Amino acid sequence: MSDATPRRPTVALVGLGLIGRPAARRLAAASFPLRCWNRSTLAPDLAAGIPVVATLEEALAGADVLVLLLSDTVATCALLERLEPLLGTLAPGAVVLDMGSSDPDDSRRHAEALAARGIGWVDAPISGGPEKTVTGELAIMAGGSDEAVAKVWPVLDELAGNISHVGGPGAGHTMKIINQVIVGVSIQTVAEGIALAEAAGFSVAEVQAATRGGNADNAQLRVMAPRMGTSFYDPPGAKVKTMAKDLRLALRLAREHGLELPQLEVALARYEQLEAGGRADQDVSSLIELLRKPTAPGSGS
Repeated sequence: MSDATPRRPTVALVGLGLIGRPAARRLAAASFPLRCWNRSTLAPDLAAGIPVVATLEEALAGADVLVLLLSDTVATCALLERLEPLLGTLAPGAVVLDMGSSDPDDSRRHAEALAARGIGWVDAPISGGPEKTVTGELAIMAGGSDEAVAKVWPVLDELAGNISHVGGPGAGHTMKIINQVIVGVSIQTVAEGIALAEAAGFSVAEVQAATRGGNADNAQLRVMAPRMGTSFYDPPGAKVKTMAKDLRLALRLAREHGLELPQLEVALARYEQLEAGGRADQDVSSLIELLRKPTAPGSGS
């Protein structure tokens, strides 16, 4: 048996946003052969530690894994259309790895179209945000064939604390929709609790201390509540418009299965209200602003 370390796949990463940048830095630090490209030019401080190339052609050439970290299914579809003439420059047996949150129906269509070109597909959206991308502790839910998932596993393993292969193409994005229902409604619940606490004269820190270790102690209370308490919404960890997009997909999926999910509908209406009010690019914790009692005129801030 050989003691040689298996060759790391050559990776092309497209999309250097809130998740793409720390993901790229982790892969680069782990010595993956890596070339990255972004649709817009990054400021030097944002591009630090990331091997950015000037063109898509340069990024794709010879890549074993093409990682897409884009905002939504519209962006993913548009990019794949743009990439069509370049797909032949990928390495033989390459896999496209979509790590954004997209429509499962589109994922299945992409998988079928790419298979006809001899290219694999894995939809592997993430949960955990920029912070857990930095530490490599993301939860990743992967949809794709056993062979395709195995090819991208070294990339996923570098970024994740938990990887679940949940089914074929589209299954990963379906599981992410389920994840977002739980997260989106939980943020609404935490916002209501913090709004009530503030009205009763308690600080976020006091709520967290009193509930630590109990049934109310959860990730959203630990992460979102401090942002709510300080009204710190920029830069966002997760954007309001992204959550609204995910919950719209969730509501459509629920209706396709004949389900009524009332808390999902309430939460989606709240995020859409934030979008309409000019907070689309703020952090999702800004949801609390819809619940706080308005300050009386002439009473100060």
